[in-house]
Amino acid sequence: MGTLVWKMSIVGAALIAVSGCATRRPVLYPNPKLNEVGHAVARRDIEECKHVADGLVQSRATGDTAKRTVTGGAVGAAAGAAGGAIWGNAGRGAASGAAGGAAAGLVSSLFSAPEPSGTYKNAVNICLAERGYRVIGWE
Repeated sequence: MGTLVWKMSIVGAALIAVSGCATRRPVLYPNPKLNEVGHAVARRDIEECKHVADGLVQSRATGDTAKRTVTGGAVGAAAGAAGGAIWGNAGRGAASGAAGGAAAGLVSSLFSAPEPSGTYKNAVNICLAERGYRVIGWE
């Protein structure tokens, strides 16, 4: 069982490292503000504005990720218990099935990048506009 925990820790660290790739972001028009500050500063400003929007708007993405992870764990536990019962150890099968199912649910959520709500996007867009940027869309 210790090996399973170690493997799950490695998978968890890898998922955290790539989870930032799954979110949609505003695309900025190359106006004088963007040309003046450059892309590195603009990325920092985008992250700050997303943080402001997170404080104003309940994020749908976090709830979806949690729901898929829990659902995946429950389905995995049931399948693991059934398989474990056939091979003589339902408890161990349920535990390994739950871990695998939760990981599958988490990975599915991380790579399916739900569309941010209109209110969330508007909050980010307003924040960026107040800083002098022009948002032309989201990708």
